[in-house]
Amino acid sequence: MRRVVSLGRNRVFSQLQASRPLSSNAALREEEPEVVHHRPRLESLRRRLNQDKDSPISLKQSTPRPQDTSSSSMTNEMTEAEVNQSLESLMKQLEALPMPEEPLTDRFGRQHSYLRISLAERCNLRCQYCMPENGVPLQPQSHLLSNDEVVRLASWFVQNGVDKIRLTGGEPLLRKNLVDLVGNLNELGLEQIGMTTNGVTLSRNLPDLVEAGLTHVNVSLDSLLPDKFAKLTRRPESYHTKVMKAIEDCATLLPNRTKINCVVLPDNVDEMQEFCELTRSMPIDVRFIEYMPFNENNWGTGEFVSYQQMRDSIEGLSRLEDGPNDTTKWWTLPGDTMGRIGFITSMTEHFCGTCNRLRITADGQLKVCLFGSTEVSLRDLMRHEESSDEMLQKLIHYSVQRKHFKLGGHKDMEDLQDHSKENRPMTLIGG
Repeated sequence: MRRVVSLGRNRVFSQLQASRPLSSNAALREEEPEVVHHRPRLESLRRRLNQDKDSPISLKQSTPRPQDTSSSSMTNEMTEAEVNQSLESLMKQLEALPMPEEPLTDRFGRQHSYLRISLAERCNLRCQYCMPENGVPLQPQSHLLSNDEVVRLASWFVQNGVDKIRLTGGEPLLRKNLVDLVGNLNELGLEQIGMTTNGVTLSRNLPDLVEAGLTHVNVSLDSLLPDKFAKLTRRPESYHTKVMKAIEDCATLLPNRTKINCVVLPDNVDEMQEFCELTRSMPIDVRFIEYMPFNENNWGTGEFVSYQQMRDSIEGLSRLEDGPNDTTKWWTLPGDTMGRIGFITSMTEHFCGTCNRLRITADGQLKVCLFGSTEVSLRDLMRHEESSDEMLQKLIHYSVQRKHFKLGGHKDMEDLQDHSKENRPMTLIGG
């Protein structure tokens, strides 16, 4: 039997086309009217993505899962020799490309200064909008980025203009040596080091993380009621007590640098006013998020609560000014408050025109858009003994050049749902 090499969650190898490179200073223009999509399932072992005729590289993507050992799956995996041959071909092509002057500027003139790095695929909750009830197939630890690899990538991005990094998951607190990693990132001179967490184990880790350099925390919480929390997360009510304690601790150690993220569903829309009242008693912000379609999260318009419907559920809101790259529309309650009320309106009023965010998944894939299905493997290139930072810079730049103007090339939330199986479940992306 031939030797088979497991490729992890996604592996991308690039081939050059004869078209000219895009200018990173291209003027903002409308998105292309049609995007050709394919419809493979998450468990399929090969995924071939559409090729962009305007890009000097075309991306091929495969998605083998480590647990899938069926005969049809085995025949679709790549041998070690094929892996090496593809990498060597990729590096030769990268060597022939010119060095980009602005590697993190896309063809719409957007400069990317915010990097989100997923540290884990695992999570100790099973939130209905995030992952299937039985979880997702997990990869071997060797397929995930090491702390040294995370720091190497972060260092490159900081040198090229990133000043804000957020650590995500899965659940990032399940990552070993997280405090050490935050300390290493802190040495890079970042303006912000944030983390998005479910908060279950946050309280016992928070003091050490803040001392190491953590500056901001977002805590995901979808209900203030223990029984409803248990229903939405598919976990015991006792977890709710831990999360509430973590929010109180964050308000003490990171005042006005803590946010509660609440995905609004029909089950919790009646709690929005009570969530807002937290901003009177604690120096925290509360953000309400429109439910977004992802692989196997059972999204449907019947469960969707729009920005307008959210606002109608809250009394006395007054508008505040938003930041230049803000994903949040900010409001406040009347009278004395210590925090703000925000709405993330990805579906009904997208904010893609000012997007400055990139994502790296736990297995080292670069995602230039949360909703896009095209990924490139920075991990595989870094792990090749003959790779260089110059090759990494070119691969990242030409991947950023492929970023669509809005929603990963999709038209609207219904179109996202129609093609959701082309993307990962949310927990495998990193929020």
